[in-house]
Parts: sequence; structure tokens; C-alpha cells
Amino acid sequence: MSKLGNLGARLHRGEVSYDFVGNRKIWYGISILITITAIVGLAVRGLNMGIEFQGGAVFTTPKTSVSVSQAEEYAEEASGHDAIVQGLGNGSLRIQIAGIDTDRSDQIKETLAEDLKVDSEKINAELVGPSWGDQIANKAWQGLGIFLILVVIYLAIAFEWRMALAAFVALIHDITITVGIYALVGFEVTPGTVIGLLTILGYSLYDTVVVFDSLKEQTKDITKQTRWTYSDIANRSINSTLVRSINTTVVALLPVGGLLFIGGGVLGAGMLNDISLSLFVGLAAGAYSSIFIATPLVADLKEREPQMKALKKRVLAKREKGEPLEAETADESFADEPEEAAPAVVGPRNQPASRNRGRGRPSGKRR
Repeated sequence: MSKLGNLGARLHRGEVSYDFVGNRKIWYGISILITITAIVGLAVRGLNMGIEFQGGAVFTTPKTSVSVSQAEEYAEEASGHDAIVQGLGNGSLRIQIAGIDTDRSDQIKETLAEDLKVDSEKINAELVGPSWGDQIANKAWQGLGIFLILVVIYLAIAFEWRMALAAFVALIHDITITVGIYALVGFEVTPGTVIGLLTILGYSLYDTVVVFDSLKEQTKDITKQTRWTYSDIANRSINSTLVRSINTTVVALLPVGGLLFIGGGVLGAGMLNDISLSLFVGLAAGAYSSIFIATPLVADLKEREPQMKALKKRVLAKREKGEPLEAETADESFADEPEEAAPAVVGPRNQPASRNRGRGRPSGKRR
């Protein structure tokens, strides 16, 4: 078995762990700093909205010897607006100019034909009106809002409202960071970007729900014992799914990174950047938030409950007295620990072991 596989097995069995929940203030601080940077970038630079959202025109020229950079200068001089020019495989050019109306498009088309030394009749013009762009933008925001509402409702029913709230905060965290990166790098926002945002929310939720499901299972009848606090078990849930989350994220990032850095950067296929950047940033942010934000936040919210406060007080009092950590319940969730030497732990000294260890065996029986 590989080293990573061995580490994953040891994490799952509770033999090693890292105290994610105990260090949650560090992760909160990092997230707040990144989020503030994203918001400042969004406020200062704003988003570079594509013509689908603000209206404009796309001119496709026939084969020409004019370079992309020179064509971009011609387009900006003719329109008075920023232009995006892309070279197509057959030697033609795709010139995109946002913020122009239909009345000016014919004049710009004639000027471009003269500058590029091509027949104006052979330049194909596609126009997008500002009103249609506004409708598209409104529909995109509506779709995003409906998605978030349905997610919160589902998680509140499947788990509880605290987990639904934590997942919602993590999703807003991911969206804010991704949109802020778009503002900072100046990439164009297109319908492909919106598709990418919705896709990354699904990936982020996947990792979060996996941890929440493990946490829900391991905290059943938690108040019947005095071995572990809610935070202990939450930390165990993160560690037991950590390698799985890392593997899933890396496998997803590799092809997306190929689209972004090779397709968009090396090969110059700029249209790939629309969706690949949102996917790349969002996948990384989603993996981070599911581990460092969502589950620690659930632990914070749960331990505000009176019964969880009382449980934590009993557990800490027992640990201070140095009493043995034998199980005090017949419930299988907490009564299946073997009486062996404590495992090596990175973080808190006491972490709950997996509920599948020694299932069906008496508490003190050796394996």
C-alpha cells in the first residue's frame, strides 16, 4: 500500500489526526483575510462583464494577415471601447466589443474592413442588445439564488439547521473568493463563468456532505458518554475523510488546470478561461471550506447548546482528574473501543476512534 494509502487508513482508524477544529480561529482568520481581499478587488476593479451581460457586438472576419495585437488596436480606435481579439484556426479573427449599440455596429464594421483590408460584406456581425444582456444577468442571479435556497432546505431536512447554515456560509465563502479572483485578474465573465460557479458549488457540497454524514453518524447518543466532546468527534470526522477529499480535489483539478494553463495560457484559447478559472479557483476554495470552515463552524454552533456545554464540562473535568476513559454506555457508537495504548495524535490528546473498530467485540477484548 502506498504511503498516502497508509496515512489514509491510519487517519480513518484514529491512530493519527490533526486538530482542525481546535485551530479553527486560525482558519477563520485566513478565510476572513482572503475574503476581504476578494471584496476589495471586486469593489475597486469590478467585473469584466462579457457582451452577453452588457450588450455589444462580435465581428468574425475572413482570413487576414493582420496580427491579433494590431487588430485589437484597430478595433479600439474604431469603437472607442476595449476590444478582445482572438485568432481562429483558419487565419480569421474574432473581434468582441462590449458596450456598443446596434446603430454604431455598421459604422464600426466598415472601419474594421478598411483597416484590416477585407471586404466588409464578408465580416459577420453578431449583435447583443443591452436589454437582453440584463435579462441574462438577472436569470443567472435568480438561478444561483434558487440553488442556494434549495441546498439549505435539503441540508436542514437531511441533517439539521446548524449544518445547513455552516454549508451555506462555506458556499458564500467559495463564491466570494472566486468572483474576487475574476475581478483581480480581469478575466471576462460569460455564461460559461456562471456554469462554472454552479459546478463548483456542487463539488464543494459533496465534500461537506461527506464530512457531515460521518459526523451525524458518530454523534448519535453522544450525551450518553463522557469520553469525547462534540468538537473531538467533529475533528475525527474531518480526519477520517481527509485523504478522500484530497484525492477527489486533486483528480478534479488536474484536467481543469490543463484547460486553464495549457488551453487558455499556452495555446491561447481564451474562451476556455471563462469556465476553467472559475472551476479551478472554486474547486480549491471548496475543498478548503469543507475542511477548515464548514465542520469547525458546526462544532462552534453545536457547543453553544446547553447539553453540549454540559457534556464538554463533564469530559474536561474527567480528563483533568486523570480518570480512565472507559465507556459509560452500552451504545455501540461509543462502547466499541479496545483498551489499548493511546494512539499517536497530532493535536488534542484525546480523539474518538472510528465507530467501526472492534464492532461486535466486547469492550476490553484484544483483537
